[in-house]
Order: sequence, then structure tokens, then C-alpha cells
Amino acid sequence: MLIAVCITAGGLLFAQPSNVVLGIKGGVNVASLNVENGVDYNSRASFYAGGLAHIHLTSNFALQPELYFSGQGGKSGSTILKLGYLNIPLLLQYMAGNGFRLQTGPQLGILLSAQSKNGNVKIDVKDNLDAVDFTWAFGASYQFPGSGAGLDARYNLGISNVNSGGNNIQNRVFSLGLFYQFMNAVHKH
Repeated sequence: MLIAVCITAGGLLFAQPSNVVLGIKGGVNVASLNVENGVDYNSRASFYAGGLAHIHLTSNFALQPELYFSGQGGKSGSTILKLGYLNIPLLLQYMAGNGFRLQTGPQLGILLSAQSKNGNVKIDVKDNLDAVDFTWAFGASYQFPGSGAGLDARYNLGISNVNSGGNNIQNRVFSLGLFYQFMNAVHKH
């Protein structure tokens, strides 16, 4: 799936350069873990940062593939689970024309790091978790008129079980941040 997303995005970037706007993004994550038949991991604050390609399909619709680092995980009692993912969403956006956008789509996450921390004791738990996470993203954003800057809010609902054994565990992430699209002469929205 990762290779297909990269090839598709790359082909769209080179096929229609006037319809593509590149950008950067970053912000705050509030992440938790939903544990089936167990104790959930409560919210943990972290950050995300990366890039995006906003590909105009029509005046109201766009595809937006992204590539970004995302700090995730959660807290359960005195234990903090810190997860680091490389996330690759492919979002379909509806643009209302006044700067407001609605977006949804699948997201592939690749686990880069996983650490359990209790007091001063840190344990690498990456081998206990699946290397790949599938989520579905829902969100809204607003791009300020005549500017490449905007605000973005998103909720990523984990679909796949990230636990290699035992109870099913799904990621839950609410993110709030800023983005900046480097404007070209053709598209100013």
C-alpha cells in the first residue's frame, strides 16, 4: 500500500504540476490507546511534523497525500507508552471555496519506535507491537484567504490491532496544528 501511495502521488505530482501545491505541517497530538477487554491507555500529549502535497482535482475537490512523524501512545497509571510513527495518509478533501475544508481518508502508519517508561525505567517494546498500523482520518481545516497558512484539526481512528499478542489495541489520535502551503501562481486556495 505504501508503494502504491508513493507511486500515485509521484505520478500526479509530475503529470499536473500546475494542480499541485506542496506544504509543511505540524502541531500537537493528544493520543490514547483503546484496549479491548483491558484497561485503556489515557491521553498523552505529543507532536507531529511533516509535509504534504495538495493536488487539485476540481475547484471543490483535492487529494492530499502527506508524510509526517507522529508521536502517539498513552498513559496507564504510572506507565507511559511512547510510540513514534511515520504516517502516510491519503485524504480526499472537499473545499467549500471560503477557505473551509472537510477531509477524510485512509492512513498507513509505520512504527519507528516504541518505549514503555515507568519512573526511571525505560523498556524498548517495539518487538511487542505490529510494524504497521491502519487508521481512518476525519478532519476539517481552514486556509486563510490569500495565504498559504491554515489551521487543521483531525481525528485518526485506529482500525488495525497494533498489539502482536494478547488484547486488541487500537490507536486513537486527535491532532490540532498549523500548515503552510507554498502558493504557486495558478492556485491561491
